[in-house]
Amino acid sequence: MPNTVLLLSQIAVILLAGQFMGRLLVLSACTTERLGVHAVFGAFMAGVVMPRDERLARPLLERFHDLMVILFLPLFFAFTGLRTSIGLISGDLWAVFVLIMLVAVAGKMLGSAVAARSGGLSWREALAIGSLMNTRGLMELVVLNVGLDIGVISPALFAMMVLMALVTTFMTQPVFSRIYRGGHPQRSAAGVRATVAAS
Repeated sequence: MPNTVLLLSQIAVILLAGQFMGRLLVLSACTTERLGVHAVFGAFMAGVVMPRDERLARPLLERFHDLMVILFLPLFFAFTGLRTSIGLISGDLWAVFVLIMLVAVAGKMLGSAVAARSGGLSWREALAIGSLMNTRGLMELVVLNVGLDIGVISPALFAMMVLMALVTTFMTQPVFSRIYRGGHPQRSAAGVRATVAAS
């Protein structure tokens, strides 16, 4: 019986904390939206101030993880896809897109590779790290959607940037495989760990 009471009290605390944090999230998002800053930043700040207590965070993450991953994440990607009109990229804008691609790859892939090389890695390992760093993720799509919402970027630039994010993400595996063609990434990964540990 005492174990049941303890379990029920823990469940009640988790439910109350979940309701409080949900309200904090909505309040923060509404406040930043009202101040003229996008609601995403308010939601981010609510996440920053939430307590990191393992007894509270783990049950909340377990409770909402499936909902976020199965429902909200695909909805966000579908929403971004519906807002992307590749047909807006025509004529000279394809040259702009190629320039965006070159700058994106040079900035992230080559920049990471040079930094890794200056840290003592071989060029092969440095380029492998650069190829893995070249991916674009969810955060970029969030920022692009915010930029489109507030009118900072045009729908054509939005389409080019989303296309760039997709191309650089899809090119990661082929580029990485080409760098390690015939090699042993496991040995190199051990070398990377040894180099990082020594520095």
